[in-house]
Amino acid sequence: MELLNQERCSELLEAQAHIWNHVFSYINSMSLKCAAELGIPDVIHKHGGPMTLRELVDALTGVDKSKADCLYRLMRILVHSGFFVLEKLNSSNVEGYSLTPASRLLVGDNPFSVKPFVLCELDPILTDPWQQLGRWFQNTEDQTAFHTANNGISFWEQKERNPRYSHLFDQGMSSDTAMVADVITRDCRQVFEGLDSLVDVGGGTGTLAKAIADAFPQIHCTVLDLAHVVAGLEGTRNLEYVEGDMFEFIPPSNAVLLKWILHDWSDEECIKILKKCKEAITSNDKSGKVIIIDIVIDDQKSDHKSLETQLFFDMLMMTILRGSERRENEWARLFYDAGFTDYKISSYLGLRSIIEVYP
Repeated sequence: MELLNQERCSELLEAQAHIWNHVFSYINSMSLKCAAELGIPDVIHKHGGPMTLRELVDALTGVDKSKADCLYRLMRILVHSGFFVLEKLNSSNVEGYSLTPASRLLVGDNPFSVKPFVLCELDPILTDPWQQLGRWFQNTEDQTAFHTANNGISFWEQKERNPRYSHLFDQGMSSDTAMVADVITRDCRQVFEGLDSLVDVGGGTGTLAKAIADAFPQIHCTVLDLAHVVAGLEGTRNLEYVEGDMFEFIPPSNAVLLKWILHDWSDEECIKILKKCKEAITSNDKSGKVIIIDIVIDDQKSDHKSLETQLFFDMLMMTILRGSERRENEWARLFYDAGFTDYKISSYLGLRSIIEVYP
């Protein structure tokens, strides 16, 4: 009987620890945001080697020297989370902080830096709506918890009203695109073989389209986005900017590219977008394709951490927008409902896939 009680006690304590870990998991995110805001990865990178706590305190601009112990505690959790490592300096017992592959991606001048993405996704504009998620489930009027937190205003409306966040959001999306562009133009060249024209829908300032235009000079690339996004942007020999709404019209082309677009929208809205894509790639009596870069949830093959991150994205789409991350059968249903006949999924991009969809 005593053994059973001990097992029950251990089970309860383990359950409590599991809950505590998830209750406080936001501390990992906010500690990471703090490190990015203070420029800790940049300072260590500039130093060129491991930095002691004192060196770090002295080098960080604007950090109060009296908070050295607090900085130690911040670095301790970030080391535990795998963003920095402690290394012994020479033969002494003194230790210094070094970068890991993850924190190298937070260095501002890294061409693949995700620092803007971190600051964008952890801005109060995106974190505050989570406080309203429970209330949103009980509210039949608001489309998302973001609407609930912002008096009925959608994310896109709020972005347009807030120049500071709009700029931060655009930077965040562009920083992700730089890495994607490098991978697809180097390792996924077969996706673009035989194309003579391509429209990047919602392509922003053209980070991805520029990379494709440079890597494939035979492809004429068009960036389609809203007027205020592409205003004043200048094209090149095989790159142009066109203002427009993807729900209304997509210029005729051999291929239409949708990077991280469809997960923002509901099934009904996705079908509308896909139908416009189909019109664009079949309007010149050619049979082109739609190239989608998005998550395909695979809860049978994905490892636990990858699946968890994909599900995080799905909850983000539900809370902030009206979209979702989809399984293959859910993607297929969208394609067939929009009038397409076939598709191919390739897992080139880690958590995301490239989906080629054919009319």
